[in-house]
Amino acid sequence: MSVKNNTTTVEEKLRALYNLQLIDSRIDEIKNVLGELPLEVEDLENAMKSIKEKLEINYSQKENVESKISEQKNKIEECNLKLAQYSKRIKEVRNDREHESISREQEYQTLEIDLAEKNIEKLKVLIEELDIQAQELKEQFEEREGHLENKKNELDDIMAENKKEEDILSKKSREFAEKIDDNLIKEYQRIRASFKNGLAIVTHDEQGAAGGSFFVIPPQLQLEIANRKRIIKDEHSGRILVDPALAEEEQKKIRELV
Repeated sequence: MSVKNNTTTVEEKLRALYNLQLIDSRIDEIKNVLGELPLEVEDLENAMKSIKEKLEINYSQKENVESKISEQKNKIEECNLKLAQYSKRIKEVRNDREHESISREQEYQTLEIDLAEKNIEKLKVLIEELDIQAQELKEQFEEREGHLENKKNELDDIMAENKKEEDILSKKSREFAEKIDDNLIKEYQRIRASFKNGLAIVTHDEQGAAGGSFFVIPPQLQLEIANRKRIIKDEHSGRILVDPALAEEEQKKIRELV
């Protein structure tokens, strides 16, 4: 674990803070270059997951229907077997009552066969519908898979292009953070998180207006900021203030760095 330097001057802390701001802002820019790509990749992955789930349901339904078809076919075989037995028995009957009873059983088994065959036809139609649905889902999956590959390649290219710069910036960020005590780092991060543009450390323009505030800083306070003897915040925005000269010097160093 590294030990932070407690002898760091206020000016050194201000420079380190402003450098952290420059680095974080640059990393924000790099991330913005990615635009909506990460979200598009995530959306495509979620869509493909959803299609897979639908296909699994489709396959399960098809197995269930095929099982029902098998049941109906078995029923037809059983009925035919009974019909064969009844045909044999009816030849051996001795009276009309027994003949009529067997005839009714034959008729019943014949009706059962007809019903089973109709059920099989309906189930086959359902199988065809499930096959069409499965094919459509497969085509949707393949289409999104192609889009996903393209988006991932595009994302990887952009990330690879910026990786070298990000690595340099991240290393320097850690170096600057070592010059700042933890409480000040936390304060910087809190302020930064409270603004959409992520600006926690700002300077003022020639008219004395603080960045992101538009309220003019009094001349006496501008002198104090330029003296770099204490951490000063803009009373309107809560951002930490640095003087324009310091900001320009550090901006030049960062440009040379990357």
